[in-house]
Amino acid sequence: MNRKKYIAVLFVALLGFACKPVDEKLPISLNKDAINFEAVGGVEKIEIKSTDKWIASTDNPWITISPANGVGDVVCEVKIDSALYAEPRTGVVRIENLATWETKEVTINQKGFPYSITIDKADVSLSNYDEYDNRYFDVLVTSNVDFRVDIPGAAESWLSTEKYTLNLDRGVRPRQVKVRFKWDINSSPAERLAEVQFTPRQSITLDHADRLSVKQEAAEPIVPNTREGDSVALLCIGRALRMLTPFDPSQPMEMWTGVTLWNEGDRGCTPENVGRVRRAEFTLFNTTEKLPFEVKYLTAAEELYFFGNTNTFMRSLELGDDIAELTQLRSLTVGAYGLVDVPESLANLKNLEHLDLGANNFQTIPDVLTKENFPKLRALILNANQRNTVYDLSNTVKTEIGGFIDEPEFPVDLIKWGLDTLVLSVNYLQGEIPDLLDDDDFPYYTEQDLIEADTLPRFLVDNKIKKVMPTTKRFSINLNRLSGKLPDWLLYHPALDWWIPYSLVFPQEGRAQDGTAAMFDNEPINLNYYYEVYPNKKMADSYAPEQEPTE
Repeated sequence: MNRKKYIAVLFVALLGFACKPVDEKLPISLNKDAINFEAVGGVEKIEIKSTDKWIASTDNPWITISPANGVGDVVCEVKIDSALYAEPRTGVVRIENLATWETKEVTINQKGFPYSITIDKADVSLSNYDEYDNRYFDVLVTSNVDFRVDIPGAAESWLSTEKYTLNLDRGVRPRQVKVRFKWDINSSPAERLAEVQFTPRQSITLDHADRLSVKQEAAEPIVPNTREGDSVALLCIGRALRMLTPFDPSQPMEMWTGVTLWNEGDRGCTPENVGRVRRAEFTLFNTTEKLPFEVKYLTAAEELYFFGNTNTFMRSLELGDDIAELTQLRSLTVGAYGLVDVPESLANLKNLEHLDLGANNFQTIPDVLTKENFPKLRALILNANQRNTVYDLSNTVKTEIGGFIDEPEFPVDLIKWGLDTLVLSVNYLQGEIPDLLDDDDFPYYTEQDLIEADTLPRFLVDNKIKKVMPTTKRFSINLNRLSGKLPDWLLYHPALDWWIPYSLVFPQEGRAQDGTAAMFDNEPINLNYYYEVYPNKKMADSYAPEQEPTE
């Protein structure tokens, strides 16, 4: 075939091809018609095939498609937000051909978040002891439901949680919160266990809930009623109190500062107590807790002395019950510790003769302090229980200021006790000292009293003076907020000159809560009146306490 014939054939073929329609429309197609997502959301791809322009849309705000329009074949991303509910949800993405208005749909299925509570650790092991500031651990909780921490009853005495808040600001999407657990020293020779549960606060069914297992080591053994046990107890107490100058274990116990041991020949010493602790002193420490439990092992001690906690005025501490096991104690001082109350168990100390609770933060006088509970007590010291000095109680909004501020009246029960020493100085006692004329618990002086004590003047009988605190050698109530009249029983008390009244009885300061000036209306200028009534007494020098008057 010659060249002209070839050209003719080619021309006819091209002409036929040109006559074929070039705008034939192919249907829009997708590579999938459904996508399944987990509750956390995510991104999936859709392949769109088309010869025309198209647009993608959805009526669901939790679905986003990008790009949302195009021409021809395009790969789009479908992005799904995190779920808001526990139930699953369904949405639709529509792809529409703008030339033919043909529509394809993709169904979007998303699971809901099941209600669950998970934690970052399942087991926690604790030592039996650590310093207070280190006695905690944190648990990271992931949850989509508000919950409470259920600590078994047997563990509530040594395991607790601080306040926490789970912010569920986005429906049931899981959120995280740190729960801080606080733990206490284990004083038992057995280990302690606690299975802690996390329980929803609302009535729902959990898909999953973790539990926390807490195990604490047993206490270090202390052999009771032995010299060795005493030394270990002293070291543990000093450690727990965080004493500024702790006992030195490299030295023998008899060389420890503030420690006195029983020796043969000491009054009241028994053979089994020789070499054990008779007296122990703990000073200058920094604690935010009750007395260490090891104190109960000092079963031979007659006297214990605790004084000088850091920032005492800021503390609100309890004494604890362990000290109440030392029924042999004769003298106990817990001063400047930060106490706000003492337990009823303290009444077990029936042999106590001297109790000093001064320089603490009591709002009221502890109920346990009665003559019935402490039949042998001779001296009670309750001075300086002010957190800070408030001169005018009527001009302050402070309430937690200590000093027995909540006592409604003068504590008559304490003067009924008949103690040798009663110290109530530098507090916030208010009101008047009662005259006790209508109180049958206080008799009048009688002729028999004059016979038994020939130094008593007839004035007491003739003027019907009440017999109040007849055995009290030291009584101080100065620098309170007392006012009104000084009663006759006090003005003419046989021991008034011993009490150094112009320093330790008469002086008051400031104003009471009702605005009354703290002062006595009938405070005597001097004691001349007194020595006229007691002619056999020599004049006492009120400004020289060491010079005791004689009868």
